[in-house]
Amino acid sequence: MRFLIFFFSFVFFSNFSYGAEFKGKFEQGSFIIGKTDPGSTVIVDKKKIRVSKEGYFVFGLGRDRKNNIIVKIIKNGKLKIFEKKVLKRKYKIQHIDGLPKKQVTPPKEVYDRIKKDNILIGKARSVDSSLNYFKEKFIKPLNNAIITGVYGSQRILNGKPRRPHFGLDYAADEGTPIKAMMNGIVTLAEKNLYFTGGTIIFDHGHGISTLYMHMKDVNVEKGQMVKQGDIVGSVGKTGRSTGPHLDIRLNWFDVKLDPATILSLN
Repeated sequence: MRFLIFFFSFVFFSNFSYGAEFKGKFEQGSFIIGKTDPGSTVIVDKKKIRVSKEGYFVFGLGRDRKNNIIVKIIKNGKLKIFEKKVLKRKYKIQHIDGLPKKQVTPPKEVYDRIKKDNILIGKARSVDSSLNYFKEKFIKPLNNAIITGVYGSQRILNGKPRRPHFGLDYAADEGTPIKAMMNGIVTLAEKNLYFTGGTIIFDHGHGISTLYMHMKDVNVEKGQMVKQGDIVGSVGKTGRSTGPHLDIRLNWFDVKLDPATILSLN
């Protein structure tokens, strides 16, 4: 078994000794894993990023990225530059009616609450740990659930255009158990955020985090280590939601990525 795992890794990253090898599609919204020689320095878009002791690194491409991405690998004073073209995507328009007016345009009295919520979420997404769970295969958080919302779609709420949707929505019965998609450390566990209701954020290492929103039950605590497949809560309709569903998100620090790029949707 160990031989098979090693063989797969070697084949997939067979050329990393030449500088770097990449796993993932260079397309707007994508999650990219790289591997290079251990001890290398990696710079992505002029930002030095973390490299694991095995040579793994990770980064993401934003929804509306227009420019090529530049990755620099430095080892023993030698520099190799990779320039990758970022492919454009077409996004869907989604109309959602029937939301309470105060949730489409929040009343002024909740602005402070929303600001505090955003600070909590931003802090949780900013973690740059040495965990390397991001390089493993993620699983779906729900079994046999219907996908009702996709990443990048432009939402029209009660007839008013709003910011794009950055998640993947699964419709399911309220109370349906939710599984952890990957090992991680809980960096946020809140039961009643204004927009997202019951919310959990997991750190998977190197700035990669996943978010679970609108949950009825939140069964984990901040700082807790969770294993892939553990039940972390249940589907709800908390926060800004018209019905029971789970909204999952994927981030590389503050860059919002498409969760479908880490999941098999078959």
